[in-house]
Amino acid sequence: MNIELLSARDPGWTEWADVIVVGSGIAGLTAALRLKDQVERVAVVTKDVLQAGSTQWAQGGIAAALGEGDTPAQHEVDTLVAGAGACDLEAVRVLVGEGAEAVRELIEWGAEFDKDPAGNLSLTREGGHRRDRIAHADGDATGAEIQRALMEAVRRAPEILVFEHAMVVDLLTAADGGVAGLTIHVMGEGDADGVGIVRTRAVVLASGGLGQVFSQTTNPAVATADGMAIALRAGATLRDLEFVQFHPTVMYLGEDSRGQQPLISEAVRGEGAFLVDWDGNRLMEGVHELGDLAPRDIVSKAIMKRMLETGHPNMWLDARHLGREFWEKRFPNILASCEQHGVDPSADLIPVAPACHYASGGVRTDLWGRSDVPGLYATGEVACSGVHGANRLASNSLLEGLVFSRRIAEVLPGELRQLEDPAPGAGRVLVPGNALKQLQETMTTKVGVLRNATGLAEAIDELEQLGSTPAAEIDPAAWEATNLLTVSLALAKAALLREETRGSHWREDFAERDDAGFAGHFDVRLRDGETVVSFTPAPATDRTTSTMAGA
Repeated sequence: MNIELLSARDPGWTEWADVIVVGSGIAGLTAALRLKDQVERVAVVTKDVLQAGSTQWAQGGIAAALGEGDTPAQHEVDTLVAGAGACDLEAVRVLVGEGAEAVRELIEWGAEFDKDPAGNLSLTREGGHRRDRIAHADGDATGAEIQRALMEAVRRAPEILVFEHAMVVDLLTAADGGVAGLTIHVMGEGDADGVGIVRTRAVVLASGGLGQVFSQTTNPAVATADGMAIALRAGATLRDLEFVQFHPTVMYLGEDSRGQQPLISEAVRGEGAFLVDWDGNRLMEGVHELGDLAPRDIVSKAIMKRMLETGHPNMWLDARHLGREFWEKRFPNILASCEQHGVDPSADLIPVAPACHYASGGVRTDLWGRSDVPGLYATGEVACSGVHGANRLASNSLLEGLVFSRRIAEVLPGELRQLEDPAPGAGRVLVPGNALKQLQETMTTKVGVLRNATGLAEAIDELEQLGSTPAAEIDPAAWEATNLLTVSLALAKAALLREETRGSHWREDFAERDDAGFAGHFDVRLRDGETVVSFTPAPATDRTTSTMAGA
């Protein structure tokens, strides 16, 4: 790995690479490692340090059919059921069919997963899974271990060039509309003085999700929808944005808490914890056949319904019976996080409430990670590969980044474009960085877990008003706020048009799933600067299979 400091360059600097990977989590580093021997120059760009991002925060694990008696077909059914009729069948079959091999390669790269006494992978179960197929590391630090292993592998690869503290501002396109390069801002270098150009033959977006759209989220501060926004502005399509997964068991810290919230992994319920209300009643009894391990959208809705019925701001997770010794061994990091906030989970109930966790939608791609824009690929949470549908199955996210980054590396070297001169781009108006708080409040209250036509329409009006005030200063805060506003408006418009309840999209005014009217996808594009949403019906094979799977 070769880390270069862009701040050492003069203002208006220019670099080049055959391939630029934007993002340094599991999806980005897998792509870089797979591409390094196939192209001359691979660069990884991250707006923080290499280990920042969402991967390191993943607690539960990575799902694959690795256990005795488990099969890709069983994993497929569970994924389709969780996806509530909105999955792409072929994409799901790619995910589950190639998943086990991808995890084994991760182990070859140095990831150390927990083992049972016999030396086999220790597998557990999470919500929506009917088999024990979740591989985990250090109890509840799977993401951190995967990130460590991948970073070590990248450090052993001097041919990979890494740009840290480098924020991608926009994608540059050539006269034919394909990729020509990126404009990049050096963080901490003032405003436009810190911006330069990296010319390239291909871009792999692996920049993560949109968690900072909402005021309460499990996502880190860097999750500001940058990749989705720059792809949209470059001509790519965003799909399924309305399907934002709210994790049901995020530690409730009070109504005034903001930003990244402590996650209580689903694996805790997989080990026997259960949800109760303020009277001690089991919350999930009679709600779903899988009880506390029902898919996340069902658990989140059950919690929200009981909160609305009782007027309480949270429900409770009871894991006291697991015992202190078990907590220290199996979930040491979650234990430390709880205790940091004054809760001993071996003696106290844990206050929980749903919070934004994962974006199932993103840049629309094919089975090989290609977007609409020639030379632009997307993988991981920034992408919509079709595997998650309306609700991601627990622990499929890390697997998706692995599998589809591997597939991108199979086709990209043979599809490299020539280095082209960027065509003149249209100017755009930035919104002030201080607009972020109002944006998050609007999205949380009107486009959050519970949605209705009135709130969504009001949110769209408020977001458009925010966009009418130009920023006085050009800086990273303005770029991030503009990216979040761009994606928030697209999300709200898609949510307004989907007049049904499906998966993680819950409409109070359209409480039932409507396969006759809404079996398909809402796609978003920019047309002359306007956000345009269209509906694409799902193929008949996807509808039939999802119904057979019990979705």
